[in-house]
Amino acid sequence: MAGQTVPAERPLLRLRVRVENETPWDRPTARRDDALRASCVAAHLLVAARGGAFVSLLDPPDWARAAAGTCRSAGVYPVLAGESGQRDLVLAAPIILYDHPRVAPESPGDSFDATEIDELLALRTATLTDEEKREARATDPRAAAVVDRAERMPPELLRRLHGAARAVQGGEMAPLSQPTPGGKEAGWAPGARVRLRPPGPRRTDAQDVLYAGRAATVQRVERDVDGTVLLAVSIDDDPAAELHQWYGRHRYYHVDEVDLLAPGGEP
Repeated sequence: MAGQTVPAERPLLRLRVRVENETPWDRPTARRDDALRASCVAAHLLVAARGGAFVSLLDPPDWARAAAGTCRSAGVYPVLAGESGQRDLVLAAPIILYDHPRVAPESPGDSFDATEIDELLALRTATLTDEEKREARATDPRAAAVVDRAERMPPELLRRLHGAARAVQGGEMAPLSQPTPGGKEAGWAPGARVRLRPPGPRRTDAQDVLYAGRAATVQRVERDVDGTVLLAVSIDDDPAAELHQWYGRHRYYHVDEVDLLAPGGEP
């Protein structure tokens, strides 16, 4: 580890950390499981500061933004760790994280904690044979706990893992605020019926041409990462509409891409 002073309005030091695996290895024909025990796969690095604080690379203060923009990472993703607001600890992980990562409230445990990835993990675990589950449980206690959690997960918990809308606020993940009634959002409530307009310049999916002019029902009102209101709709005469609603698969439209139908209006 080495430090380099960086010109800034306040004292600032750039740290350079390099992790190398120097474990001696002279078995090129070894089995993969044996080689992994001496490998540096998925290494996580924790760096703590005494008498100082780290700057978030995701949301640096204005006086350090230019310096933070020159930092580079290879193979790891450094973020602030610990409790929210804590700045004396950095976690460099081989996966993309946000500052002060934590287990999502939708997740029943620390499976992988990316909600949809947790869902895929649970569904994939459900397809394992009994023999494959025994092999996975024998790997280590953590793997056994993941398999047991996925195997015992009730349907209502599995549905919660089907994605969650969040935004980055101050370098941390936070739930997206829901649209409030009024203005352009007035009338765009779940249950409202709309007519889909012909596709405009935003749309490049050929299916949008097929849906043009169809009547649809608003199932949810969401915001994207930029705060734009989106209507999650189901096509009224879609034979699979009920199935799509069951597992939350909808078509998404901006409010200026649909026409609101009067209650009880034409189908």
